[in-house]
Formats: sequence, C-alpha cells, structure tokens
Amino acid sequence: MQRAVYVTSVLLNRIFMYEYSRNILNSNVCYKQVSNLWRRLYYTNKQSLPVILGIETSCDDTGAAVVDADGNILGMEELYHLLLVIYITSTYKDLSAIATTVKPGLPLSLVVGLKYSKQLVKETAKPFIPIHHMEAHALTARMAQNVEFPFLVLLVSGGHCQLAIVRNIDNFLLLGSTLDDAPGEAFDKIARRLKLRNIPAFSTVGGGQAIETLAKEGNSHAFNFPTPLSKYRDCNFSFSGLKFRAYKIITEEEKKHDIIADLVLPNVADICASFQHAVANHIVKRVHRALLFCELKELLPMNNKVLVVSGGVACNNYIRAALKLLCDHMDFELVCPPPKLCTDNGIMIAWNGIERYRAGIGIAENLDEVDIQAKCPLGKDISTSVEELSIKFRNIKIRIPQN
Repeated sequence: MQRAVYVTSVLLNRIFMYEYSRNILNSNVCYKQVSNLWRRLYYTNKQSLPVILGIETSCDDTGAAVVDADGNILGMEELYHLLLVIYITSTYKDLSAIATTVKPGLPLSLVVGLKYSKQLVKETAKPFIPIHHMEAHALTARMAQNVEFPFLVLLVSGGHCQLAIVRNIDNFLLLGSTLDDAPGEAFDKIARRLKLRNIPAFSTVGGGQAIETLAKEGNSHAFNFPTPLSKYRDCNFSFSGLKFRAYKIITEEEKKHDIIADLVLPNVADICASFQHAVANHIVKRVHRALLFCELKELLPMNNKVLVVSGGVACNNYIRAALKLLCDHMDFELVCPPPKLCTDNGIMIAWNGIERYRAGIGIAENLDEVDIQAKCPLGKDISTSVEELSIKFRNIKIRIPQN
C-alpha cells in the first residue's frame, strides 16, 4: 500500500486540498520545518532514542508533536500540518510508536484522531499507545524537570478540576474533582458576560487571560464572594456558585451604571480581580486539605513533597502565586510546567507515549479493540477517605500584590 493512502481518507481530503497543499509546500516556512524535522530525527536516531508521534484531538483544537525520550520537541504543529511535513520527509519509519488521545473528550473529536491513527499504525506497523488525556496532563511536568513518583497533582482546565496522587505512570488515586463547572469554563463564561471582547485589547484573547490581565488593575476585595463547599471537609470543588454570584454582581452593576448594549462596565477590573481571587481562594482551600491528607496518610515521602499544577488554568499567574504561598506554608515544592505544556497539545500526548513506551505499559495488543471513551475516571477514587478524616485547618490568607 502506498503512502498516498493517507491522503485518500475523507478527513485528509478536506484538509489537504490541492491549493492548500501547494501553498504549504511552496512556502519557506514548510521548507524549514521539513529540513529541521529531518535533521533532528537523524541525530536522534544516531543516539538510539525512542521517538514518539503524539496526536491530540480530544476537543475542538487539534495538535500533533514528535518528541524523543530526552524531552526534545522535534516537531510541533497543528495536527494536519505536522502530518503533512512528516509525510513529505518520509520519516514515519523513524518513529518508535504512535500515541493518541482516546479518552476522555468530545466523541466526534476523539474519533478523528483515533481513525487516522489506526490507519497510520496499520500502514507503518508501528506500536500504538492509547492515551488518557488527564494522565498526560499530570505527567507533563516530568518532561520539563525531574519529578519523581509519587507526587500530588492538581489538574485545572476548561473542562476539568481534579486532585490526584500520581504513584506511577498508570497508577492514580483521585482525591477530589469538580462537582459542576470547571474553573476555565467559569472564567470564559464570566469574560463573555462582561463583554471583554468589546475591549479592543482583548478582542482576540481568551476569557481567562483577559480576566487575569484586567485583574491586575482592579481591587480583589471590591466584591464579596461566597466560599464554596465550606461545610464539606473533602477535596471536591464547585465553581457554579461563584459564577452565578458574579452574574448577579454584573447585573446589579450594569443597572447602577446604566450600561446598555455593548458598553463595558467602568469597574470591570474590580469584578475581574474579585472573581479571580475567589476562584484562587477556593482552589487553595481544597488543595490545602489534600496536602494535609497526604501527610496524615504518609502518601508522599516527607523529604520530597511535591505538588504539580497542570492544565490550561495553571497558566494563571495569580492562581500559581496563591498555590506557592500554600506550598511554602506546608513545606511542599510547587512544580508548574511551562505555559506551552499546560494547554492541550500534542507534546503531552507524545511524552506520555514516551513514558509508557519505555516502561512497556499500555501498548495496544489488538488495534481493533481500541476505542474512544467520552467519559473516563482518573485512577481509583478515594475521595470518601478524605471526607472520613474530616480534616480541620486554619485557612492561610492570600495576599498577592498586583503588578
């Protein structure tokens, strides 16, 4: 079977249209990518390092990356662009395996990546490694620095908020998760309600980033927010109450300032700062209990207590600073991957593939039996064990100067 089989699928026909492919192939950018990828793979193969192609399609955006066992990113692009570059260079033979997100995520999005991956695996006879999206987020920090098992991880993104102990590559203990909204989702909805895109500087910026930027100019104590789940001594999260409180504040302020149509509130920065502070405060309190639980149950080594924070919301510097205050108070080390590794990307999928490939864990034996899972838990749920201890503690005060 010829390589042209890749371009014959319905999906690729939509992407690799004649004009699109011709324009890319004739561009200097693509030429540099082709030559750079070929050169990097050549030197990597001379060192006999495993090289994994990671494919991420769990949500709306797609991504792909080629990563080696030393954590070097050999190639990273929007999915179909990178696959075209690899196709041109004939470097499929240099890959050790192919790793693809199969759970959890949007079903139609997951199917796209899995169908193409299966086709690619059958053609190249490469091993296939199915990847759990949240496990990939949790292990990304190990690509950036030496983080040894076990460690505590906080996964905060637009679709998730989970606390888990990572005991090994495929061994997770779930301490808590969100009962309703995810923090990233809440940020985006409040940004939309505040009409932040009507501000020229934020017309093309994500909601969370816009709120974080505006919050630097506001007063984080201008508006009061409730403390979610204050009566529940567990590690679960809830952001819907904070979101609806923000909606109420915005409505009241719009009436107060006679805001109509597309106009933006004059005190929008104060609302952003107060909402961001409320989210950070809630996260810190739930993580605080998780740190105490780990200490009481001796689940982490006393000489190497590490909290990893990953996911899109982990890019928020205010939340990072709040968690740093907590970690300093509890004598934990805070580890946050670089921002480019926090958001959904092919790099984290490729790296999780590297981890599994080296350990010989989770490599598919029967390709036809691999399927997607829209919903999938993260490890073993021991959240009730946290609640049973009923841990009390004195809250730390979050005082972070705005730059």
